[in-house]
Amino acid sequence: MKATLSCMVAVLALAACVAPPPQGGREFGVVIERATGSVQVLENRSRASLGRIEGLGDLSHASLVYSHDGRYAFVFGRDGGITKIDVAERRVVARVLQAGNSIGGAISRDGRVIAVANYEPGGVNFFSSDTLAPLAEIASTYTADGKRAKVVGIADAPGNRFVFSLFEAGEIWIADVADPRAPKVTRLKNIGKEPYDGLITPDGRHYIAGLFGEDGLALVDLEHPELGARRILDGYGRGTEKLPVYKMPHLRGWAVAGEYAFLPAIGRHEVLVVSTRDWKQVAGIAVHGQPVFVMARPDAKQVWVNFAFPLNDTVQVIDVQKLALVQSLKPGKTVLHMEFTARGDEVWISARDDGRVIVYDTTTFAKRAELPAESPSGIFFAWRAGVIGL
Repeated sequence: MKATLSCMVAVLALAACVAPPPQGGREFGVVIERATGSVQVLENRSRASLGRIEGLGDLSHASLVYSHDGRYAFVFGRDGGITKIDVAERRVVARVLQAGNSIGGAISRDGRVIAVANYEPGGVNFFSSDTLAPLAEIASTYTADGKRAKVVGIADAPGNRFVFSLFEAGEIWIADVADPRAPKVTRLKNIGKEPYDGLITPDGRHYIAGLFGEDGLALVDLEHPELGARRILDGYGRGTEKLPVYKMPHLRGWAVAGEYAFLPAIGRHEVLVVSTRDWKQVAGIAVHGQPVFVMARPDAKQVWVNFAFPLNDTVQVIDVQKLALVQSLKPGKTVLHMEFTARGDEVWISARDDGRVIVYDTTTFAKRAELPAESPSGIFFAWRAGVIGL
């Protein structure tokens, strides 16, 4: 009996000495530091920076996605690099230069496959999320002589599929990666001119591509892709003159709130409000400038908007129930990105030219904190790991 007790004590003592492995969490996140090729790791409960991870290449137009447990992030750089980082340990796990010019990526619903969209040479490359070992490539060839289109608007979809748009081709492709070494591709043609970005609705049902070359959007029902793309908001700005576009709007940070989708109008100082029941416009909300990001608070009660140069020191807030502006803020010079905490009680905003991240209370609009950062741009919290399309 004494021997047995001694063994139990020894086992318990050994277990106490072995620390559990670090885990990710919804409260962790990163901010991209575009000028220095680094990211800062953030913790939103304490509103603190936990450290910096360096050596991530050209982050002048960077985005990232999380592994399903939120521990790892996959950073997509403009130089064609994909970097897997351990957020908990604040280190680089693996890095691959996979193309000449990359514009973003996504992770499959089962978490096994990373897809990267490329401008050059044009196409989508697939990698193992464990090791970043290459799995397959889809070339975005759309002409008989082998010309490739830039790939934009890539997002994950239910059923281990990826959806993306081909800018010059005016097409939307759906790649099924049930067998990640042999993706099956469905091509939807003639969707409209120059799709520049895309989003998937929070329920995973619809993919919407914005069209840079004309006033309108392309909508795909992902449960019935055989029906092709449907044009919505066709000619929404008819009869009015477009303004010069200094920065392309972004749809990736989707704004679907309740029964409405809120979308940036290209070349206009306006946010379009669309009913998700019939995909018809129900309102247009005049705003401070040309919208870049139009993002819904997680509880769908507010939509926050930032703007392109030269009016990019301002953020405005739309009340979803009233369909009206309720607040304007000036966080700093060159506001590039906004990110809500998991329950939407705070929003973190990057002001690139002021070198800081500003935290606001989304109910009172009071400033809660400021954190220094080197040319901050995208902010990404780990709660995104459980959300379709982010």
